[in-house]
Amino acid sequence: MAYTLDQMTPQPFAERRSAPRQPLLLSWRDGQAAEPRAEIVAGLRAPQASIAPKFFYDSLGSQLFAAITALEVYYPTRTEASILAARGAEIADALGRGRPLVDLGAGDGAKAVRLFPLLQPSRYVAVDIATDYLGESLRRLQREHPALEMVGVAMDFSQRLVLPPEAGPGPRTLFYPGSSIGNFTPAEALQLLTRARAAAQGGRLLIGVDLVKDRRVLEAAYDDPQGVTAAFNLNALVHVNRLLGSDFEPRDWRHVAFFDEAQSRIEMHLEARRPLMLHWPGGERSFAADECIHTENSYKYSVEGFDGLLRTAGWSRTRAWTDARGWFAVFVAE
Repeated sequence: MAYTLDQMTPQPFAERRSAPRQPLLLSWRDGQAAEPRAEIVAGLRAPQASIAPKFFYDSLGSQLFAAITALEVYYPTRTEASILAARGAEIADALGRGRPLVDLGAGDGAKAVRLFPLLQPSRYVAVDIATDYLGESLRRLQREHPALEMVGVAMDFSQRLVLPPEAGPGPRTLFYPGSSIGNFTPAEALQLLTRARAAAQGGRLLIGVDLVKDRRVLEAAYDDPQGVTAAFNLNALVHVNRLLGSDFEPRDWRHVAFFDEAQSRIEMHLEARRPLMLHWPGGERSFAADECIHTENSYKYSVEGFDGLLRTAGWSRTRAWTDARGWFAVFVAE
């Protein structure tokens, strides 16, 4: 395990008692984790070309996703927030108070901030793959909440979830909102939930899960008429160009999203508008017109199905709260 201290915070907590509190930003370095360039190339060379959804999240991608969550057709964020607002006291009682709060896929931290009054965390630990966006968000949050210790951990937790000592001692509360667990296949989700149980160190998990519903509602949420989700999807090509040195031209691709009922998942793709050849240093691939790059899955669960997944991963004493329409569920597990 290796973490490096970002230059954003030059001194540890103990040495900055008298100065205005600054967040601590740590970056994960692991020689065993997949190197991004190699992972992207493997995806592009596969018979069904793919780009992992984590490559959506450069700084612009993170901002675009924040914009998606504000769209009228994108129900998960506001539905999850309504459950937490209506049942917050019960949920806090089930979680316990005063523990480190670990926010997986933190983004701008807005979802976790709503929990601060309820959970009274001893420390806020924001984990995200987008290092620059994470640093910007933490600096803002620290100014807004100067009394709370804040730690940022820049890492790809889809590969490995090992938190540094600066995350605070266990038991910890892990928070994974927004139905992001749906981006993983059920087998991958099981692995992540198992790793999260170890990272909680005897604590608890608060996780948001999108439920199966009418396909028209689902497909509208992932293909909004304003085109924000399309811009988010296409921006992945710009991010890949920077990481790989490739020559994607976003204008050559169109956004496609649909619900696959057999696999209970939304699929997002980028479809070639014309025959083209993609190049990167050391490689190339041709695409026929209408050939797709698979960029995201978003699995939809039943309450019973996800409860079973949690229990298979070793969590116990699970509880779930849903909205009145049964569109979304918030789970607590011990």
